[in-house]
Amino acid sequence: MAKKNKDGKEAVKPEEASPIQAQAAAPAVTETPKKDEKVKPAGKKAQAKPAKKMGNKEYMKELSRLQIELVKLQEWIKFKGLRMVVIFEGRDAAGKGGVIKRITECLNPRFARVAALPSPTEREKTQWYFQRYVAHLPAAGEMVFFDRSWYNRAGVERVMGFCTDEEYNEFLRSCPEFERMLVRSGIVLVKYWFSVSDEEQERRFKARIDDPTKRWKLSPMDLGSRTHWADYSIAKDEMFKYTDIKQAPWYVVNSDDKKRARLNCISHLLSTIPYQDLTPEPITLPPRQQEKTGYVRPPITDQTFVPDKY
Repeated sequence: MAKKNKDGKEAVKPEEASPIQAQAAAPAVTETPKKDEKVKPAGKKAQAKPAKKMGNKEYMKELSRLQIELVKLQEWIKFKGLRMVVIFEGRDAAGKGGVIKRITECLNPRFARVAALPSPTEREKTQWYFQRYVAHLPAAGEMVFFDRSWYNRAGVERVMGFCTDEEYNEFLRSCPEFERMLVRSGIVLVKYWFSVSDEEQERRFKARIDDPTKRWKLSPMDLGSRTHWADYSIAKDEMFKYTDIKQAPWYVVNSDDKKRARLNCISHLLSTIPYQDLTPEPITLPPRQQEKTGYVRPPITDQTFVPDKY
């Protein structure tokens, strides 16, 4: 017969309790940081905003410098056979796609790729939750940038009701262990959360409505996020509570100023792996091969050309 507590309710066994139930049942403890544990400074969110936005000339100069450093980082990762996973999460229109684009535009796409997975298929819904993401993990010398990731379960799926409470609680239990496994296997795992204010998100949404080249970015989920702003805040806080772990901490990027957010993120990413400059010696272009004796090329009129409209 199941034991009952002093209120007459059936007690939940510790091993059967969800992470939320277990936390509620645990006594309040003031945790002392371990000796080797990095303590994040308090009040990060309260930093003063820059007085004015960065000028385009200054921004492009610094971006160009950082992109050269990213090429050096990639060469070092290839040389050492490292594996890197970078996760980009945050509210809709927070600037995740923009920074991914600036990071990857000068990298070798054979060794750096973006994983932006669509909604799971009916078959994928029956798999282990992390299974479809594992297929995109890097091999030696590769970098993978997840434009949203397995954290969909703790965000949009939780808020919009696409997963059950049982699936959500299992994610909170499993995710930290899954990420510790990745780190133990040698993967360099970096997680970014892009934070944007209510006012700036609204401004960007309106800009997308007016821009036909960006209108595709406004999905029903994006529009729904406006009516669930507080729900997403709660979901994010709960997610951080369980997954902001020592082996794979969250790094928050203040993204109201897109230019500064991109530069800050790239600069931090470069600091996550100590690397050396493997730029090769100056290259000398070899002479062009001469035409083969006796070979006559077919007439140019045999080829089909794109019309010169411009």
